[in-house]
Order: sequence, then structure tokens, then C-alpha cells
Amino acid sequence: TVSDPLNSNGDPHTGAPEEKVELRKKVTLLRGISIIIGTIIGAGIFISPKGILKNSGSVGMSLVVWIACGILSLFGALSYAELGTCIKKSGGHYTYILEAFGPQVAFVRLWVDMIAIRPAGLAVIALAFGRYILEPIFMPCGVPEIAIKLATTIGITMVMYLNSMSVSWTARIQIFLTFSKLLAIVIIIVPGLYQLFKGETKNFENAFEVNTVDLTGLPLAFYSGMYAYAGWFYLNFVTEEVENPERTMPLAICISMVIVMICYTMTNVAYYTVMSAEELLASDAVAVTFAEKLMGNFSVAVPVFVALSCFGSMNGCLFAISRMFYVASREGQLPEVLSMIHIRRHTPLPAVIVLYPITLLILFLGDIYSLLNFMSFLRWLFIGVAVVGLIYLRYTRPDMPRPFKVPIFIPAVFSFTCFFMVFLSLYSDPINTGIGFAISLTGIPAYFIFIHFERKPKWFQKLSGQRLHKCKWESSEYAQKFLSSYTLIIHIMMPDMPSSF
Repeated sequence: TVSDPLNSNGDPHTGAPEEKVELRKKVTLLRGISIIIGTIIGAGIFISPKGILKNSGSVGMSLVVWIACGILSLFGALSYAELGTCIKKSGGHYTYILEAFGPQVAFVRLWVDMIAIRPAGLAVIALAFGRYILEPIFMPCGVPEIAIKLATTIGITMVMYLNSMSVSWTARIQIFLTFSKLLAIVIIIVPGLYQLFKGETKNFENAFEVNTVDLTGLPLAFYSGMYAYAGWFYLNFVTEEVENPERTMPLAICISMVIVMICYTMTNVAYYTVMSAEELLASDAVAVTFAEKLMGNFSVAVPVFVALSCFGSMNGCLFAISRMFYVASREGQLPEVLSMIHIRRHTPLPAVIVLYPITLLILFLGDIYSLLNFMSFLRWLFIGVAVVGLIYLRYTRPDMPRPFKVPIFIPAVFSFTCFFMVFLSLYSDPINTGIGFAISLTGIPAYFIFIHFERKPKWFQKLSGQRLHKCKWESSEYAQKFLSSYTLIIHIMMPDMPSSF
């Protein structure tokens, strides 16, 4: 494993090898679509797509909210398509905030992702995988918690190993998992539409009944809907690996969002042909209830499809997030080891596995759901900031090449939507949101301690393994110990890796 020979400015590192070792462009249009769809569609649409129905108050209004949230998410995706084609760097939100507003704001975003959002989010998806992969084995009994956590650990390890081994195989598995979850959705939609054409429309009668619509709950319904569509931005995390990004990124984003919007809307229509609104709200696993009513014993297969869906979300998330850490390291905001690439496999190995110990620690010792409650609203805050950055760059850098350009009202509407969701979080849950803000603000002193100050006290140099000023990680005795700990983990996962790491 060696460092990326080029830094963020395109200048060679000192001592870089003659042969350029870099992440290769292996993300085609189909692979890009599979990353977006495979990450957006998780367990929610199969298990509990009822937040929108509960807060909208009627079947008809819930379908309107699903479509409206899809259109708003498409606005955000189109904005990111412009950002991805004019700023051809991987890293997603982090890179766009860095380009528009500088390293301080970008580091706060990175800090929040590193210490809480990403490991907690990955652990939650993995827990759903662990639960549903074991459910057919333990039916009709409940799955023991220790068994769930062991299966979850195995799932996380498999995803880490896959992403460490090969970009091509990671993408191929992602395509397979995406087709698996689309197959599961088709298995729900087709029988549902058949029932609809047979005349099963009683649950759609008075679908827009005004008396049942709760106007005060509509903002919360939109909040739930926007979260259901979240994930359209992950292709922007791997921009440098996309073939012909000027064409591939806008196409992949538009095709993916249309497919997801159709799938979400039609799946809910299918549910309503078999279940009333009351039955849907009362169900703990909507897809299982649907399958039991129409398909009998086939309902046993639903948890397996849900587990595959969760595995696909884990795989897509990790593939994208590791590139953000890789870019942040290249920009000098994370240890240089995280910008190293495996010589033969061309994967950012340290950036892939850096979340592994943190995720397992949170899984077994932390309060995952509290962390997500504290921090999840920050996702929309920073996405809104990144899209405002698009508008800002239009005026500060008007000559920047923009192969794909959207009308200005699209980023304006979407950024307003993001900030509205942040305000809604403050209004509906001020305590958790306030704690989340406080945790995120710790990124400010962290920036000055770890990044800004060039001369640090000797005791800090000893703890962090840094010398003064221009010393590199590799030349530090403490950094060698840090690298050795990574080598141990990597050798366990990849025994054939050369010892020269």
C-alpha cells in the first residue's frame, strides 16, 4: 500500500513512485445507478413506510407526499449533478463545502460524520440486516439480541472485506443486490396492481377526505418522506471513479430518482389494495402482512429480501463514505495513512476499514438511536449548506466550467427545504437537536487543535505522533505504531497483502 502520488493540488508527494497509483474509473452508468438505488432503498419501504400516512392523515394525501418528496429529492439530486460535473473530486458534501466555504466549515462536517453519524448509521442498517437474516431461522420466536449482534458483526465484516478486496466486485455485488431489492418490490407491486384492476378499491374511497387531513402533521410527513429518499447523493462521493462523469452522473441520478419514485409510490398503492390505513399503521412489518394476505407461506421469504436490501445499503454507504475519508486525508484534514491505496487492488484500504472499530464499539457499547436522534438533522443542514454553495459559486466563480447546469430556482427551492427540515427538528425536538448542535460545535476547537495550529505543545506531539511544522506521518515513531495497528487488522482481513505496508 502506498500513498496517492498526487496531492489535492495535483502536485507529486515527495518520494512518490514513478508509476501512478490511483483509484481507477470503474463506475459505469449501470454501477452508478446501482449505487444510488441500492443505497436509497433500505428496509423502510418493506417494514414501516407509515410515518407519512400517520402524519398526512389520509391515503390520498400520503401518496401526494410520496410524489412531492420524490420531486424535491430530484431537485437536490440535480443540484448535486451540477456540483459533481463542475467539481470533479470525490468526497460529496465535504468536498463541495470545502470548495465553497473553506476548510473550517468542511472540517466540522467531517468531524460530525467521523465521530457519530457514519458509524451510528452503519450500525443501524447492519442491525436491521442481522435481525432479518435470522428471522426465518427463529420463526415464530423472537431473535435473541446476542445472535442479532453477532450476525450484525459478521455482516459489517463482510462489507468491509468486500470493499477492501476489489472495486469491481463491490460494484458487481451492488448491482446484484439492487436487482434483488427491485425484484422484491416488483413481487409486491404486481399482485397489488392485479388486485386493483380486479376492483379492490375500497381503501381508496374518500382518499382525499378533508376531515382526516392533518395540516399540522404535513411538515412531519414531508420530513419522513425526505428521509425515505435520502441516499441520492452517494454517487458524488466517488466522482473521481466515474467513467465520463459529465454524462454518467446526471443520467445515473435522473434515472435512479425516477425509478425510486415510481417504486415507492406503486408499492404504497399495492399495500393499500390489500390493507386499510388502520391495518397498515398497526402492522410491525407491512411487507410481511401484505405477503401473508396474498401469498401465504411465501411471506417467509420477505425477511430474506429485507436483509439483502440492508446489505446493499451497507455496501453502497461504505463504498461512498470511504472516499470522503480518503479525500479528507488527501486535503490534510485526516492522517495521511487514510489516503493510501493498495498497490494491486487499487482500493483505499485504510479509509475503508477506519470505521470498523468505531462501528463495532458503538454497536456493543453505545446508544445508537440516541446518537442518530442527536445528529441526523445535521445531515440536512450540511446538504443545504452544500447546495447554497452551488448558488454562491455561480456568483463568485462564474467562469467555472459547468457541463451540466440547472435553473437557479432548483437549488434555491431545495436548500430552503433542507433548512425548513432543520427548523422543524428544532421545533419538534429542541432538546435532542440542541445536544446535536453542541456535539457538532466541538468540531471548532478540534479544527484548531488538530489542523490549524502548526506549533503544538511537546506533550501533544508525543500523544499524536507529530513533529513540528512539516513533519510527515511516516517519519514519526508514533505514526509507525499507528500504521502497525492498521497492518494487523488489514492482515487479518487480507492475508495475502504484501508486508511492505
